[in-house]
Amino acid sequence: MSKDLMNTKEVAKYLDIHEKQVYLLIKAGKIPCTRVTGKWIFPVQLIDEWLQNSAQDGFQLARKKVNEIEGAVLAAGSNDPVLDMLLTAIKKDHPGFNIFSANTGSIGGLEALNSGLTDIAFSHLLDPDTGDYNVPYLKQYCPEQHPVVVNMFYRQVGFLIHRSKANIFKGWDSLTNTKIRFVNRQAGSGIRIMLDNELKNRKISAANISGYEDEVYTHFEVGLSIASGEADVGIASAAVGKILDLNFQPLISERFDMILDKNTFFQPVVQTFIETLQSDKFKNRVGKIGNYDFKDAGRILHS
Repeated sequence: MSKDLMNTKEVAKYLDIHEKQVYLLIKAGKIPCTRVTGKWIFPVQLIDEWLQNSAQDGFQLARKKVNEIEGAVLAAGSNDPVLDMLLTAIKKDHPGFNIFSANTGSIGGLEALNSGLTDIAFSHLLDPDTGDYNVPYLKQYCPEQHPVVVNMFYRQVGFLIHRSKANIFKGWDSLTNTKIRFVNRQAGSGIRIMLDNELKNRKISAANISGYEDEVYTHFEVGLSIASGEADVGIASAAVGKILDLNFQPLISERFDMILDKNTFFQPVVQTFIETLQSDKFKNRVGKIGNYDFKDAGRILHS
């Protein structure tokens, strides 16, 4: 079928749902499609627009709910195991504060911040031209805002490899090996942008990478796909590799920041968030999984 059109099986894979769920969406009139010679056809462009509008509706509902809860803020963007640990620690030690977070990828977080749908964006977007993180992207994705960039931590990111393929996977060039199946991150995530830049610079065609189209939304999903044998290689944080006992080949030490309005920065819930991040108690807990550096944690890097 044309790359601009999908059938029910293809759209089910595209949405990562069962084909039966596609027919339920059709019956309910909730998915854009048309019937041609007795078969349902789904234009890719309309499906992408539908996904974006659905995400916007979800954010607006979440925004409304969070506004009704005292001491709560909404966050969106990239994810990390340490971030999950941090949110849990705050909920446990400070039950009056809540930070609700959505995994949308770095760009999605910045776009949500720009439109006022979230209070905090988590991001680790590397600008290959300057070598800086996140700040060069603010004019593009947050043109309506003048946010501050606050560092959270630095982390190691690299290839996670199933132990059965550790002897044949040697790095970037091995991605085109027909015996290697890759698991990708979604478009708009910091990992995906880094990957695509590397492939472009190394003149490696994505079409030659088995599994390039298989997308997941978190670092843990990358690791679980490999641990379960669904994939052989993916890119994620070293912490996930250690937790799931996967082979790890380091690629980069990257900066992970939160981007937010100055007024939001001084809210008690955010200050508690930063204090917890900087605490010895939390750092010692994270130290058990390693590969994190908190030297600039809580520091304003751009305002």
